[in-house]
Amino acid sequence: MSYELSYVMVTPYTIAKSRTGGVIARLLSRLDLELVGARMIIPDEKFVDEYAALMREQNSAKDTLLADYVQRNFISGGRAHRILLLLFRGQDACRKLSDICGTLYEENQSIESLAGETIRDTYADLIFDQADPAKVSYFEPAVLTPRNQRDANADLALIVRFLEGKENIVSNMVYPDLSKIEQTLVIIKPDNWNYASSKPGTIIDMFSRTGMRIVGIKIHQFTLAEALEFYGPVENALKEKLAPVFGKKAAELLEREFSVILGEDVKKSLSEILGTEIARSQFRDIIEFMSGRRPGTDLQKPVKCMILIYEGEGAVGKIREVLGPTDPLKAPGGTVRRDFGSNVMVNTAHASDSPASAEREKRIVKIGENTVREIILEYLAGNGV
Repeated sequence: MSYELSYVMVTPYTIAKSRTGGVIARLLSRLDLELVGARMIIPDEKFVDEYAALMREQNSAKDTLLADYVQRNFISGGRAHRILLLLFRGQDACRKLSDICGTLYEENQSIESLAGETIRDTYADLIFDQADPAKVSYFEPAVLTPRNQRDANADLALIVRFLEGKENIVSNMVYPDLSKIEQTLVIIKPDNWNYASSKPGTIIDMFSRTGMRIVGIKIHQFTLAEALEFYGPVENALKEKLAPVFGKKAAELLEREFSVILGEDVKKSLSEILGTEIARSQFRDIIEFMSGRRPGTDLQKPVKCMILIYEGEGAVGKIREVLGPTDPLKAPGGTVRRDFGSNVMVNTAHASDSPASAEREKRIVKIGENTVREIILEYLAGNGV
């Protein structure tokens, strides 16, 4: 294969401090690599021990900082913490990810690192004891990524073994009152992925204001069938809302063009026939926008989105408040749709409008499934690993 496959792990501390969006924004806006997979994981002791052991093999004998960090912080106080796995594909992926993530020590810094532009420059901490300069008193790397493809392959093989049989939505939290806890589904829509952009990460950063926890995430392309089922309820709503509007506009244009006054029966027919057909066309536009395929055609364009599951008390309402109304022009300032939406269809993101809708939408997009493991397996097999 002519491309490399590598990964970035966002550490539990970075996630807990709601810095996930900032990390993703930096990665997406400054790399010519493709984000092909994303998955939230909860490690077990076996994975932690094996991952730390790989780090010790891959680094010099004296440099156990990262391995020690993994063993102390992936699981602490008897509780395993959330880790976000991001999978990137492209030319020279390992070097590019290593450069943007940044180094730990000044002597290893590249010119880019010296400019203060890496993720670790922004989010990591390495503090030495003033009394003993050789002793590290505090360390938080923010992200983890392998230095070369050999190391990446070994790590990816371990990740594949760990992910087998694991659920895509994670659970590591005990709530005082589970009856108050909701899950809601968010889609960062295809218009955010047309080119290298910080938008997806910035949108996640905006949702972090709610205090809701990300418990599931995946990169997804809607099939035509999924898009039709997901947006099925919208079709009738469009007909009811837009058909009379388009019918009225058509009547006004005809009266002006031909200097006639149309009867109410003709105006009604225009709404029922022409207005309904235009509403149907707009529905097909939505389906094509989300799936890359227009109903009735076979041409499939490659489009993708990111699906996230947020969890917490009152999750549905809190997420929708930050999202803003369907029409970006009517959305308050500081909401996702006001800041990034273009129109009613290209409105940058979707969020479930009720817990029942969230359950329905999770079923349609098969949120329990994630292609990360299959992508890694295909790559490793293709490279004889």
